[in-house]
Amino acid sequence: MLTRFPGFKGHEGCGEIVQIDDQVKDAGFGVVDRVATIAVPGCGSENCAECSRDLAQLCEQAHHSGIGQDGFYAPYAALDLRAIVHVPEGIPSSVAAVATDAVKTSYHAIVRRAEVKSNETVFLFGLGVLGFNALRIVLHIEARVIVSDIRQERFEEAARWGIPRQDLVPAGKSVRDFVRENGLQGRIDTTLDFVGTHQTFQDAQNIVRRGKLLCVGTLDEENTVDMKIGIQKRLGIIFTYGGQWGDLKEVLELISKGIIQPQVETAGLREFPNILKSVCDGKVKARIALLHE
Repeated sequence: MLTRFPGFKGHEGCGEIVQIDDQVKDAGFGVVDRVATIAVPGCGSENCAECSRDLAQLCEQAHHSGIGQDGFYAPYAALDLRAIVHVPEGIPSSVAAVATDAVKTSYHAIVRRAEVKSNETVFLFGLGVLGFNALRIVLHIEARVIVSDIRQERFEEAARWGIPRQDLVPAGKSVRDFVRENGLQGRIDTTLDFVGTHQTFQDAQNIVRRGKLLCVGTLDEENTVDMKIGIQKRLGIIFTYGGQWGDLKEVLELISKGIIQPQVETAGLREFPNILKSVCDGKVKARIALLHE
């Protein structure tokens, strides 16, 4: 999985196949097929400590496209079969690219790691790009979801997706007070933290019943576990990273059915400096897919 052009970034990719090696010509892919790419597909070796335990996204031997190594902003990239998934008809390439991380990571976290079930009540912290994708996934599972964010305008879209107003924590409202005042104490099975601040991590420990804390966001690099709460509630703190080939395939199928609708804007690759500044200025609300001209 090496690119010919050193120094390129981009860990979310989608493109057309232009050449196939003879060793994999019967693998079900053809020239001009559109494929979504996986940044860390793993080396696939039986002797790999990660790949042999179904942890390909943690493999240290494979190429990490756009993550410290050459990535998918390159005009061409050589990829292993483990790194590509067919893109269903009707899905724009920009959406398929975003699905490779912003959606796949949320899906893997909720379905594989936290194993959220339909009979659960979950509390979602953060309606950023991954958080919105997470919300659609939880709705598909048909679990009840309570949502918290510091931006009141983000709740309007959540409401349009069918989240009852009474399950939206008003911006600025104490999460613990909201839970207590709305009779939710002892009823929250899992917290999904797509923020990762000291406040959200402490709130999660306090509001969850004897359940699970899923950690995805990392705004604060270190957080504190309340040992008494953890022991008394027998909490499970679950960390997650990325996703795998099967997750991406399932995510693309859900997108093709309209179950997940990723928020994506597009721009030209030459606009990257301006886009980066907009991100730093907080003006970008969704993923932006940069397109080759």
